[in-house]
Amino acid sequence: MKKIIVGISGASGVRLGEKFIKALPKEYKVYVIPTCSAKIVSQKEENHTLLDNNDISEVTASGSFGVDMMAVIPCSMNTLSKISCGIADNLLTRSAAVMIKEKKPLLIAPREMPYSAIDLENMHKLSLLNVIIAPPVAGFYANIHALEDMENFLIGRWFDLLSISNSLYKRWGEK
Repeated sequence: MKKIIVGISGASGVRLGEKFIKALPKEYKVYVIPTCSAKIVSQKEENHTLLDNNDISEVTASGSFGVDMMAVIPCSMNTLSKISCGIADNLLTRSAAVMIKEKKPLLIAPREMPYSAIDLENMHKLSLLNVIIAPPVAGFYANIHALEDMENFLIGRWFDLLSISNSLYKRWGEK
């Protein structure tokens, strides 16, 4: 069974993180790390383990646990800044640091706009470390007519970037 960490930081866009988790294939064991402002994630979801962001001794804080990938959806600028500076003061940022040091896929979906020069510098720094920076930006070629269509497009693209097979959206050139 593949293991994925899903961090949920900030309050705006938490729904995208929840939908990302629900759309994951059943063969993924999901470890959810919500920040205090994102605590609405339910521990009762099947195949989910809700971890305490304040407990730095949780399993995802160690590279030897063998997580395959991580996504932070949404990612607040505070969390992104900490990750880019190597500040691992909670479980979410420590888990991201582990993904970087272990050279495992890490996707970050920054949720704020506009981006300041500092935000862009932090994203650039992370992209040089092969962190996938993928803000929730809709592709209008995907025949988006409703909010759910847009969410499926975003989640499908994030899955694509993490090499998770899906058919959540209409790809470029598909009829």
